[in-house]
Amino acid sequence: MGRIVIDPLTRIEGHLKVEVEVEKGIVTQARSSGMLFRGLEIILKGRDPRDAQMITQRVCGVCPTPHAMASALNLDAAFGIDDKIPDNGRIMRNLIVGAAELSDHILHFYHLSALDYVDVAKIRDYQGDDQDLISIKNFIKRGELGPFVPRYEGDYRLPDKVNEAAISHYVKALHMRRKGQEMGAIFGGKMPHNVGILPGGVASTPTVDSITNFLWRLKEIKEFVDNVYIPDVIAVAKVYSDYFEIGKGCGKLLSFGVYDIDGKEKDLMKRARFHASGRTSLNLDYEEVDPQKIREYVKYSYYEDSSSGKHPKDGVTAPFVGKQGAYSWLKSPRYDGMVYEVGPLARMMVNYVKGNKKVKALMDSALSEIGMKIENMFSTMGRHLARALETKLLAEAMEEWVLSLKVGEPCYVPYEIPEESEGIGLVDAARGALCHAIRIKGKRIDNYQVITPSTWNVSPKDDKDQPGPLEQALIGTRIKDEKNPFELVRIVRSFDPCLACSIHIIDARGKEGKVFRII
Repeated sequence: MGRIVIDPLTRIEGHLKVEVEVEKGIVTQARSSGMLFRGLEIILKGRDPRDAQMITQRVCGVCPTPHAMASALNLDAAFGIDDKIPDNGRIMRNLIVGAAELSDHILHFYHLSALDYVDVAKIRDYQGDDQDLISIKNFIKRGELGPFVPRYEGDYRLPDKVNEAAISHYVKALHMRRKGQEMGAIFGGKMPHNVGILPGGVASTPTVDSITNFLWRLKEIKEFVDNVYIPDVIAVAKVYSDYFEIGKGCGKLLSFGVYDIDGKEKDLMKRARFHASGRTSLNLDYEEVDPQKIREYVKYSYYEDSSSGKHPKDGVTAPFVGKQGAYSWLKSPRYDGMVYEVGPLARMMVNYVKGNKKVKALMDSALSEIGMKIENMFSTMGRHLARALETKLLAEAMEEWVLSLKVGEPCYVPYEIPEESEGIGLVDAARGALCHAIRIKGKRIDNYQVITPSTWNVSPKDDKDQPGPLEQALIGTRIKDEKNPFELVRIVRSFDPCLACSIHIIDARGKEGKVFRII
């Protein structure tokens, strides 16, 4: 029996450690460990509730915008205005979050995951006139391979022309990501960490100029998605079709839904959303989500055992450094005691089985072109395909949303902070189901809890010793070379893990403290 440890696993957001046990080339056990403590729940205690949508965005530097949205929904409920948000406010929230998601999905494929399948080294011999490829070739000639190395050497199979196109698109995707950030800043004030989304609506108002500026950037991204992103994903999927059989995971999917179409329903799980909430499984059935059945467990997490099994409204953040048997700073969220995967795959599959005609037509068409069936979506490559197809659907919808804004109409509703109250904000971020919960006492935050998508996906075993979704996806994987386990990183990155990170130490004068380099 062999043991493989990857620490840190690169090209993700945050610090993730993965350990597996291998017997006769097959992974028999897996552990995924979040190696950083977030603690924002502790920082928020005692603060003005209105601080939450600003502070919680600092959970992540890559995906802060959904935290603003979840926090705003949470505070809307606590302030009793959750069914009173003006249509302009609802739509502009959708556009700010949507811009971030478009940017995020493009980033994930081209800059985090595609390098697992694309051989950049082949560009050494490039003889064409593509200026992006020439630039990368010159970097390689000078030995400046970062960010492309170090890496595991995978079984690179793409034909030369497809390989060259994907590398060229790596650079083009950087420009598309920038345009997505610019779109978010148009209505959100700045990116990252927008200042536009607030309890009650948004802080800006639409103008003809802002709508036009948003729309022309959106059209560029839409063209890139249709003509570059999706064709690239399908090209990779055809060559690596065996990855539709690898990394299946727990076989259960959950989504809170996202992008409110009508904000007048107080129950977020019954609210009309572009992506509806729901659950599904390998049986391809559809079931609703009852938020009361969500619990977090900590048997294998660095938290006091007394905080285990609690609903997010009653959650406790009580660190226990050095806890015997623990191996992660992530808790283990479960729904009705069962393990669920969240993310783009969950959203697309939930809406597929619920009968969303656009989702079904798009997924069936793409799978037919690749030569796969809907059951194959529960896989490493299925996650990539779901993410790309979702990006297309979202870009098309956002064209309609931005044109439905009404200049001169309200975007915000005033409110008063209650003496005592509770709230919960449930919405899907790019990476999956996101929950914010608050309890207010004396007009201050008495308790605040956050369950992020990667807390679901990268969670350790729970109190019943059930491995998390990523751990289950790794178990059963065949490893060709234990010294070069490229199969593992491909599976991990298909989840697009995003752990709390970006921790820096500076003094009051802004000087940098210690710098630690991992080699």
